[in-house]
Amino acid sequence: MTDQSLIFDEDLIRRYNQSGPRYTSYPTAIQFNEQFGTDDYLRQVEMSNTNKHPLSLYFHIPFCDTVCFYCGCNKIATKDRTKAGPYLEHVFGEIELQAKLFNRDKQVTQLHWGGGTPTFISHEQMAALMAKTRQQFNLAPDNEGEYSIEIDPREIGADTIAFLRELGFNRMSLGVQDFEHDVQKAVNRVQSEAQTRNAIKAARDAGFYSVSFDLIYGLPHQTSDTFARTLDKVLELSPDRISVFNYAHLPEVFKPQRRINVEDLPGPDVKLAILKMAIDVLTQAGYVYIGMDHFAKPDDELARAQREGTLYRNFQGYSTHADCDLIGFGVTSIGMVADCYVQSLKTLDSYYPLIEQNQLPIYRGLVLTAEDKLRREVITQLICHFYLSKKVIEQAFNIVFDETFAGELSRLQALQSDGLVILSKDAIQVAPAGKLLIRNICMIFDRYLSGDTTQRYSKVI
Repeated sequence: MTDQSLIFDEDLIRRYNQSGPRYTSYPTAIQFNEQFGTDDYLRQVEMSNTNKHPLSLYFHIPFCDTVCFYCGCNKIATKDRTKAGPYLEHVFGEIELQAKLFNRDKQVTQLHWGGGTPTFISHEQMAALMAKTRQQFNLAPDNEGEYSIEIDPREIGADTIAFLRELGFNRMSLGVQDFEHDVQKAVNRVQSEAQTRNAIKAARDAGFYSVSFDLIYGLPHQTSDTFARTLDKVLELSPDRISVFNYAHLPEVFKPQRRINVEDLPGPDVKLAILKMAIDVLTQAGYVYIGMDHFAKPDDELARAQREGTLYRNFQGYSTHADCDLIGFGVTSIGMVADCYVQSLKTLDSYYPLIEQNQLPIYRGLVLTAEDKLRREVITQLICHFYLSKKVIEQAFNIVFDETFAGELSRLQALQSDGLVILSKDAIQVAPAGKLLIRNICMIFDRYLSGDTTQRYSKVI
């Protein structure tokens, strides 16, 4: 059973706060290459069809009515809702292309609509997309499947939330970020408390199983006091899960961030104080730290999965469905089928023509080597459970752990001296003080990391 205790050690955080991957995959997307093509993907699909793994489907809806200045997602900011129609028609074509490849008896146990803003599309378009999905794939009943959607409380009402539940969605993620008006204005996302409160009430009235809030610390004008007020309001609404993300200011990578006044951003000391306060408030309120910015109520399925050793991590974050093959639909979506990762083309201008020619819109991908799969499992165990059994890895991969990872174990000695990990003959245990720095620990096992990582990754804290 995973130890879910946590210690905030400010000295350790300051010393180890470097840039590094978030490990929603290993190898990370930086290693994907354009030599990976349709033939490579089809070989992986054949492998998938020989196993009994269920499917997970991800649909990317890239449109947003307004642009949030902090956002680093792939999105298209537009007021023109008519753009959604042609996009969905092409997604329908992609659904047909993918569905033909997979055995019909492979059940879909997980489905997610992300963006962008999935609620940008109309009720009729939502219904059509779900109907097309059900027609082409074998979806599990909604009391067995995990069907989630990201919503923007500013643009939908209780009727839309009830409609989403009727369509089969049973989990919902709400973008909140911060309740302070000055912060909202600075990042171009003004969202009233009433809009958020009404959304979560509607979700509960409609029978959603789980509601998650996304918060961000490190935004303009934030202080410990202002963010504490936001947390008080969040706790009053009592979501099942809360994500507290670190804002990474990378204006050279994400153009909308250039509209944020750098002078208004909290400094490193203030950010650390906000994070410490948030951890204290949430854990004292009974939330469990899952890892990587995520908190959940003790009876939430993520917390249970972590305690039971079945938690998993993929491109949507932490998951309870470890055995799924993931198919991505729409621009820039990422899939994970058998032993490969595959990413779709990133622009409508490149995506549309291939769909019209009945071709898969593959942009790039990667076939994992045996070593990739070994290291992925090591990183997954550490980032999900803060514990790794050497014997389990040895039996699964037919290795002698201490010999294969002699160099990594040597490098971990320094982290053990600093109190981040506990090394033993049989296991690697992440100490309570090391959990906030889990990315640093995982980076020890990443054979692709080299040189300066500041231009490619956010800070770990």
